[in-house]
Amino acid sequence: MWQESLALREAGWEVHVICPRGATQDTEPEAVIDGVRIHRYRLRAATGGPLGYLREYGTALWHTFRLARKVGRVDVVHACNPPDLFFLVARALRRRGARFVFDQHDLVPELYLSRFGRGEDLLYRAVCSLERRTYRAADVVIATNESYREVAVTRGGKRPEEVFVVRSAPRVERFHQVPPDEAARKGKPHLLCYLGVMGPQDGVDYALRALARLRDELGRTDWHAVFVGGGDTFEAMVALSRELGLADSVEFTGRIPDADLLRYLSTADVCLSPDPLNPLNDVSTMNKVMEYMAMARPIVSFELREARVSAGEAALYAPADDVSEFAKLIARLLDDPAERRRMGEIGRERVAGPLSWEHSKKALLAAYEAAYAARSRR
Repeated sequence: MWQESLALREAGWEVHVICPRGATQDTEPEAVIDGVRIHRYRLRAATGGPLGYLREYGTALWHTFRLARKVGRVDVVHACNPPDLFFLVARALRRRGARFVFDQHDLVPELYLSRFGRGEDLLYRAVCSLERRTYRAADVVIATNESYREVAVTRGGKRPEEVFVVRSAPRVERFHQVPPDEAARKGKPHLLCYLGVMGPQDGVDYALRALARLRDELGRTDWHAVFVGGGDTFEAMVALSRELGLADSVEFTGRIPDADLLRYLSTADVCLSPDPLNPLNDVSTMNKVMEYMAMARPIVSFELREARVSAGEAALYAPADDVSEFAKLIARLLDDPAERRRMGEIGRERVAGPLSWEHSKKALLAAYEAAYAARSRR
């Protein structure tokens, strides 16, 4: 979203961002960064399952509407999900002539199925209804990949010319090599790295179990692993690492500054993308995969449709959810530095070339032109 904001500002738009405040940083209610005005509100993260998310999303919707009215006249409401509720804000501002660009970062029905495991119950049907209403209200839809675009056209009923693929591509200038930090290896020959959110559907537990298999089944203790990021299951994953006897081999950093992130990624021999197969992960583009490739790191992933589309030969793919095979692929790369270099170079070239932000930026600006053209026809 930040890259989209900067691209729109560079194209001549006045950009206002409405979002929650951070817990330990970005706590100011208002800020102007690189010419983008940011309006923040307090938000308590969801706890207690689906009802907790209803409270969180309801609070976010109210504050977003309140701050949007404070901004004044708005030409475009550009809303990313989840939740699929911001069409209500767009409809309220449409009376003043605003267009609605729906930036679909998640397929919420698939997210619901993958996160809660409750099946197609009443809440599932509710989120499906909200998605349909959001599609219907949108002048154009921005999809993060071709799988999401297909859903917008088939399930969402959007015309193909109303859906634009804007990939979440890292800025190459932000993700750059720095000198490796041998101290990060904690005295071991190799460093493994996980970067990203730690939620129920993100597979950190699969990664930890694979590391336990790497040690127990393959006899490999020549590695140290660092897990960078936070999320709903952070404390549970720390506890699981202790339960598996990995406390001395695995380090959890929480969220860290960019300088530390670059230091870990520049030192890492292999990066982990352990997202399990589920309805959401199979069709989603993982930011961490793109960021690993930007840092020229080889990747081990489970076999997922969009993971292969993104990484190609920059990753090795274990059968879905098979932690023993995942461990074997890690070991294979640890033993083959030439292959690690080759895969890293392929990934870097993909992010700098066909998957670069420059391509996505053109699609973003084309989506805005289409939003205006669509409203003019109506």
